[in-house]
Amino acid sequence: MLTIAPEIEVLTRFGRALADPIRCQLLLSLRQAPAHPADLAESLGISRTRLSNHLACLRDCGLIVAVPVGRRTRYELADPRLAHALDDLRTAVVTVAADRTCAEATEKGCC
Repeated sequence: MLTIAPEIEVLTRFGRALADPIRCQLLLSLRQAPAHPADLAESLGISRTRLSNHLACLRDCGLIVAVPVGRRTRYELADPRLAHALDDLRTAVVTVAADRTCAEATEKGCC
């Protein structure tokens, strides 16, 4: 049985998914069009094993779904509105200190 997650959980899941650059690339790819794992692995230049781990994370976060197509599986965004949300996030203006990287902020528990 599927349930709808409360809004704080939705944001937490989205944040977890976006915390990794490969998962961000996957979401942006799937924003354009559904795709098969082999095509995604090739376009991102990563192994199928590594891709599988990231797809599993995105599925667990509820952001993508696996759709059986014959003997293959195609992946797509779980909700078309996620494409709009990704576009909004992608084009948002983020202000950061010029002398501080995200890695440095992460060490201090932020970013």
